[in-house]
Amino acid sequence: MSGILNSSIGRKFAMALSALFLMFFLLQHFAINILSVFSADAFNEASHFMGTFWAVQYLLQPVLIFGVVFHFVMGFVLEIKNKKARQVSYAKNNGAANSTWMSRNMIYSGAAILAFVVLHFIDFWIPELNVKYIQGDMSGLHNGEFRYFAELQHKFVNPARVAAYVIAFVFLALHLLHGFESAFQSVGANNKYTKGLKGISKVYAIGLPLGFIFIALFHHFNH
Repeated sequence: MSGILNSSIGRKFAMALSALFLMFFLLQHFAINILSVFSADAFNEASHFMGTFWAVQYLLQPVLIFGVVFHFVMGFVLEIKNKKARQVSYAKNNGAANSTWMSRNMIYSGAAILAFVVLHFIDFWIPELNVKYIQGDMSGLHNGEFRYFAELQHKFVNPARVAAYVIAFVFLALHLLHGFESAFQSVGANNKYTKGLKGISKVYAIGLPLGFIFIALFHHFNH
């Protein structure tokens, strides 16, 4: 593993795999959260299942945490190495003419997303761990009813928090517009399906963040 990460191609390949994994998680996360718009009961049941099923808690959740940490650490490592490599090439060429704004600023959109991930953990994940593993309550109930939907709505009452979420998802869209296509290129998916993959990547990169923004605004105005 260390040998792979010591090469430029290996680092990019590992970065791409972690990106694709996190993209799949985002889609799954959205699929559950959008239920809150249509049915509180369905959202509560799905959230309770994901929050108590042993395979999710003790297998998938650690893998997810590792994937998040690995992706951001590797992103910063690649940015540092790429910056050193660009110092020579930029002296000969116009960097802005040879790359898009998004590709040159992935580090900044990534940093903004990382800040959002920390906020999201503080809002939802850490309190959930406290309830389940410190207080020892795995029931998911409060006053005889599932608490997940009520907690979700409560978080989106504050307009400042909603604004932070909206801004974060805009940065996520910018990050995904370049990251999705770059990930497929890094794993060698440049073939006759490339044009179709680019179309899918744009739909995903714009549609998914807009979906999350819609959820936040929906609960803000309907709490």
